[in-house]
Amino acid sequence: MLARISAEIPAGDAWQYEPKWDGFRALVFFDGANANLQSRDLKPLARYFPELSDGLARVLPRSLVLDGEIVIFGERGLDFDALLMRIHPAESRVRKLAEETPAAFVAFDLLADGGDDLRARPLAERRQRLESALRGVAPPAYVTPVTRDRELAQDWFRRFEGAGLDGVVAKRLDDAYHPGQRSMLKVKHLRTVDCVVGGFRWNQGQEGESVGSLLLGLYDKDGVLAYVGHTSSFKAAEKRALVETLSPFLTDDERAGFGGGRTPGGPSRWTDARATAWVRLRPELVCEVSFDHLQGERFRHAATFRRWRPDKPARACTFGQVVSAIPVELQQVFAARP
Repeated sequence: MLARISAEIPAGDAWQYEPKWDGFRALVFFDGANANLQSRDLKPLARYFPELSDGLARVLPRSLVLDGEIVIFGERGLDFDALLMRIHPAESRVRKLAEETPAAFVAFDLLADGGDDLRARPLAERRQRLESALRGVAPPAYVTPVTRDRELAQDWFRRFEGAGLDGVVAKRLDDAYHPGQRSMLKVKHLRTVDCVVGGFRWNQGQEGESVGSLLLGLYDKDGVLAYVGHTSSFKAAEKRALVETLSPFLTDDERAGFGGGRTPGGPSRWTDARATAWVRLRPELVCEVSFDHLQGERFRHAATFRRWRPDKPARACTFGQVVSAIPVELQQVFAARP
């Protein structure tokens, strides 16, 4: 069951609100002896989180199917970078990381209890049974806090960003569980920032005809332009028009663009050299984009292009524009009951 973006938290007695966890969405299938983890695209995850499958098998009370999020609790809140490091081919490396940065599972829905399939039952009943089934459960299992108070949900939205949570999820109390459907609402933190366009990538198969994405940078405290992410939110005609817009800024000077700072990523297990090749630009063009989360010094997801900023000098596009959230201890999140 998926969620669609909403601009605001919905109001009314029909809704239940939860913090939006920033991790890997997963289902847990526990048969009373073994706990299997599955991603939302049906891939097994136990190999990457052996401490979690073993730990859940120890603490879950009986046969259950749970929906929730795999997270890692870091010193400053949720640590998504630590999660990404688990997707690694070497089992020895995974085992080492499992000891150093153990994962946890935050449950927010109960799909089956023993042989009882709950997917057709209303959320209010599933939540009640989830709390009953996992009452007093020990780590690495947790149950997400919920509220039906919109004002409290808005407080969570503001207060828990410092713990790494990236918004609030709203679910209808009378709704059944609809696999594959965007039946929930998610309200995410959204900000704008002015970035330097330090390069771009062509649309694959349309080199010289259509721009696929703009590569964005911000200047750090040492005056170095660091790559922070990309934006590709353009229509087909706009991508063709960008070829002419960008052409006056093309350069072969490796000192320009991201030459001295963080650069766009190279090939990986998921991408090849052709997919990551990029074209360098003189760092003079500035655009405003919106983004949801700055993870370290990178946008977590692709930014959304809003407008060009010809009035903004490139050197004014610094990390200082971005206000960092104040860290919040995760214990405050789990203690946030109505």
